Amino acid sequence: QVELVESGGGLVQPGGSLRLSCIASGEIFNIYNMGWYRQAPGKQRELVASITKYGDTKYSDSVKGRFIISLDNPNWMGDLQMNELKPEDTAVYSCNAAGAQVGPTGGAVPFEAWGQGTQVTVSS
Repeated sequence: QVELVESGGGLVQPGGSLRLSCIASGEIFNIYNMGWYRQAPGKQRELVASITKYGDTKYSDSVKGRFIISLDNPNWMGDLQMNELKPEDTAVYSCNAAGAQVGPTGGAVPFEAWGQGTQVTVSS
């Protein structure tokens, strides 16, 4: 069972920065893709950034140029560096990871896991 734990959320003033971290635990062979999602009150969850194990990244238009996603595969962790934060960035941020883990017979089986979420509030 792969588990993800996020950290780094909090309260920051507009224009400030925060760095979110997502650490995976379990018997993992590889993480193929990690994504950061956010959900604000009354809004649908949206994907803000994703990264593959090859380092290919994608960003939503709303965060492009301000957020940077990274993945440290050997250590099963990823980060989301958030700069120039705006009040509209306020949301619960969750990480999602997909990859391969050790199966019942020792071979690789796919997994997908979600973290519990961390609150980011941008306010003066």
